[in-house]
Amino acid sequence: MTNPAPEHDPYELPMPGPDTPVVPRAISAGSPHTNSRFADLTWSMAPLIDSPGTRMSQIHWRNCPDPLRGEMKLAAWTMINGRLRPTYLQTRGARARTRTSAPVMQETCRTWMRFARWLDKHGITSLAACTEDTWRVYATECWGEGVSRRQAGRLCSHLTALWQFDQLSACPRGVATPPWETEGVDGFLPAVDDIGRGENTTEPLDPRVLGPLLVWAVRFVDDFADDILAGWAEHRRLCALAIANRATPAGQAVLEARVLPLVRGGTRLPTTERMGTKQLARTFLAAVTGASLGQVDRLNQAHGLSALATERPGPCPLPTPVTGRIADRPWREHLDFNEAADLTRHLGTAAMIICLYLTGMRPQEVQGLRSGCCPDPEPVADGTPGRHLIRGHHYKNVTDEDGNHLSAGEEREVPWVAITPVVHAIRVLERMVPDGGLLLSAAHHDFASRRNYHGAVKNSALNKRIEDFITWANHEAHVHGLAEQVIPEDPHGAIGLARFRRTLAWHVARRPGGLIALAIQYGHMRTVLDARVSAGYGSRSRGGIHSVLDVETALAAADTAARLRDQIAGGAKVSGPAARRALTAAAHTPRFEGRIVPSTFAKKAAAILARDGVVLFDNPDAFLICAFKRDNALCEPDPGARTPRQYDCRPGCGNTVRTDTHARQLRERADDIDELAAHSPDPVGRRLHANADKLREMAAAHDAAEAVT
Repeated sequence: MTNPAPEHDPYELPMPGPDTPVVPRAISAGSPHTNSRFADLTWSMAPLIDSPGTRMSQIHWRNCPDPLRGEMKLAAWTMINGRLRPTYLQTRGARARTRTSAPVMQETCRTWMRFARWLDKHGITSLAACTEDTWRVYATECWGEGVSRRQAGRLCSHLTALWQFDQLSACPRGVATPPWETEGVDGFLPAVDDIGRGENTTEPLDPRVLGPLLVWAVRFVDDFADDILAGWAEHRRLCALAIANRATPAGQAVLEARVLPLVRGGTRLPTTERMGTKQLARTFLAAVTGASLGQVDRLNQAHGLSALATERPGPCPLPTPVTGRIADRPWREHLDFNEAADLTRHLGTAAMIICLYLTGMRPQEVQGLRSGCCPDPEPVADGTPGRHLIRGHHYKNVTDEDGNHLSAGEEREVPWVAITPVVHAIRVLERMVPDGGLLLSAAHHDFASRRNYHGAVKNSALNKRIEDFITWANHEAHVHGLAEQVIPEDPHGAIGLARFRRTLAWHVARRPGGLIALAIQYGHMRTVLDARVSAGYGSRSRGGIHSVLDVETALAAADTAARLRDQIAGGAKVSGPAARRALTAAAHTPRFEGRIVPSTFAKKAAAILARDGVVLFDNPDAFLICAFKRDNALCEPDPGARTPRQYDCRPGCGNTVRTDTHARQLRERADDIDELAAHSPDPVGRRLHANADKLREMAAAHDAAEAVT
């Protein structure tokens, strides 16, 4: 009787040979990137990467000691090609993946190589000798080097993967189970040393920073874009001309007629800067005179033009018109040949800033947007224009049916809603890239060198571009005497991409009606997010962006109640159908001193906002306080809404509350409208005077109303 053949284990992989591809063909099919071989000392992870915003990474095996390199490579190859068993994943929580992303794999391999160097230093030359005591000693020494608790947890996870994938390899070495797998990881981590760096604990941008930053970004897109793109097109045309020009007597004559009088007259020469050194602008001169580059070089040598250009640097004006304005003045006399690339780069940065802040997208989602993602909408049934919708991909926690990470992400089921500044920004970016191309294409946004980069501009480059944009904007603010539009340094450090999304809530709830950035954001986020139609957006185990909004909205409501309480204590009069409810709310709403808000406050904030009828919302544009009660609201809030539609505040609403301050503001606004009406054509003037009269009637009604106590 023969024994039955052992059942094939689908999770165990065959032994790779020297020429075995590193990346499985099923994943790399159609990839433009070269697939490395098992024997190579450098493995490219590019065939695994389809996300435009992810950097093309590599695994460098020269950093692994020779005795352990083969075993580590086998474990890494198994990780890239294999899958963890479902029975193991069930014990790891909802975020566990059968196959992780390429950046995580690269980070895991770096952790393994650091462990291999430690083993080699201690005379251990095989993973088979990695015992439970080895794990304990290594963890103790690693955590002694100042590793944070969060970092230590990630290292434990990566080292656990070495144990797991060794078991699935074709030649297991028998790595011992890490003790934190059986005893729990908490006993192996350093003491709690800091607050977790989750998404909602990322510091928001300071309002004093984001206000002028967005003003300059909108100005670039709305006012400067046509000038800059025309200048960039002319710059490229002149560069092509300079290269194509052939040496002719006519070109030589025009060149000499343009340059030699400048030399003899002591006038400034067209100059450019290269590697920090000022030089004669040879490309510009060749293009505008019709001479060849060689003719410019020979004239330079004959008359020492480079030295003169260093002493007397001059501009290289482009002939394109300047139509943009700052403070009712042209922002430039002319665009310069030398600044065309930098200005176009700043224009792309400005458009990116607008998309990041005014949509709430993650950086990776903006990097994945393509030309055509936001088509003009068809009019709705009554002829009014429809909303602009942005269709794009999201990437966070996207997996296939087997639980494998999908680098390409997937199209988001609910499109983003784009307000006008975002649409303008996308239209500008579409003029900078080919049809269907990435809006932030790295190849097309490399304006200086035009290198054939892959995917979108990466995070580190975008962060640097934001800093360069701020430096440029601050210089222009000083030149034009706009001290109030200087962008100050943020008290929490550099302006990183992730901080824009965290800043949404701060500006929505804490600064309504302020700078242009805040007014634009208020109208967008409340119409789109407050209805909870995209409740899963940005959420993990937390409430995502909605919980952030709830926290800031609750704090703003508390501030409104505190101000009302202070006004009442000072003898101010309160009127309106909801005045009594407002007095009750002001008396019982706690005052929040300072700005330290614990992470546990999110649930408390949601409970505060759920108290229908006793939460106060300041509406400075309507000169009132809204004691929001859904059943009374004329602004037609969505079912279950916790906040009013403040942009749609209507007269006669039963939630209205006014104070003496509001009455005074109504009269001041009426006076401003009357002044405007005096300088308007008759039909318009009559309507403006009528509006002013209505505001005075509201103020008079407050004065005549019986005080509520």
